[in-house]
Amino acid sequence: MKTDRRAFLSTLAAAPMFVPASAFGANDKVQYGVVGAGGRGRYLNRKFKDLGAECVAVCDVYEPNFDLALKDTPGVKTYIDFDELLVQPGVDAVVLAGPDHQHWPMLEAAIKAGKDAYAEKPLSYSLQQSEEMVKGVRATDRIVQIGMQRRSAPSVFRAKRVIDDGMLGRITQVKPKWHWNVSRPLDNSPLAGKLHWEKFLGPAPERELQPMRFRKWRVFRDYAGGNMTDQGTHLMDVVQWFTGNGRPKSAVAQGYIAKMEGAEHPDVFTAAFEYEEMLATWSLNYTNDYQDGWSILFMGDEGTMLLDDAGFTVWTELWKNNREPIMYARAPVPVEPHIQNFLDCIRTREQPNCTVEIAADAVSGPHLANIALFGGKKAYMAEEVGA
Repeated sequence: MKTDRRAFLSTLAAAPMFVPASAFGANDKVQYGVVGAGGRGRYLNRKFKDLGAECVAVCDVYEPNFDLALKDTPGVKTYIDFDELLVQPGVDAVVLAGPDHQHWPMLEAAIKAGKDAYAEKPLSYSLQQSEEMVKGVRATDRIVQIGMQRRSAPSVFRAKRVIDDGMLGRITQVKPKWHWNVSRPLDNSPLAGKLHWEKFLGPAPERELQPMRFRKWRVFRDYAGGNMTDQGTHLMDVVQWFTGNGRPKSAVAQGYIAKMEGAEHPDVFTAAFEYEEMLATWSLNYTNDYQDGWSILFMGDEGTMLLDDAGFTVWTELWKNNREPIMYARAPVPVEPHIQNFLDCIRTREQPNCTVEIAADAVSGPHLANIALFGGKKAYMAEEVGA
């Protein structure tokens, strides 16, 4: 049975914009340490503080980041060694915002030390590591939230209901994309302050310091999966979540470095994923601002939905007469509800909105696409995870 549009819109209007927040008492604040005080780590630190949590420690391998972090949290203890932060008395949780290749070593150390963790996406450095991380976290009773904030955005839940209620019919293809004109040759000039390069490398291969490898670690294969996994984990999660699909069966991908000279990961690429009864394409172009930002186009045999930063728009499938949308709603994706969900779960010990299992599925397709891209072949999920 099809959903009545007026009743659906009325329900949307009545839905709350934010999830309820816990009321932490004056002497009942979650005390946390920030690990990785770069731009993202400092942003999360401010948001955690705004929601009533208390930062008591900061850890980073680049000393100028301490100066910037201490402007938001003056007087807290600072560490270069993560293990030393973990033994500081009174640390309930950690916010992990380091590079991808450090995600599991740091998360593993945190949960073994009895700390809950808010860990930035993508979950893992590889498909195999995803499996290890799920097993490792589930061997403990720690609360681990992966920083994929769409999983806590009420507006995104409302967009999902469009599909759940059958308004698009059978979805046969989904097209996530990301456009930003940000690609430039990498800066390899000397760093402004002291970097503890060996601690940054951690489990990565040893090599001489090149400042660009620290500044733009995401585009080097030793440290990350590029924007295929970084932005892809957000969008492919929504693709799979909204359509009820798990991991893709296979992937193919092509890409190249157009303007980001010195990088190893492409700044222009397209990947295609095969599911049981659906195809998805994931495209990124960092040399063009057309429709600036991210979007996901869901294509059904009875309707189409476009989800992006502005909101979600729905068109009915009327042959040559579907130019005017039948529905539009704003769909902001604030990070605060996701952090609040984590803080709530620290208290209740319930599982958070983005578990390690969800995050492992979300990044599975992008990892598979990188295998296809760099291997010059079609990659199959069962082969890559040893199923």
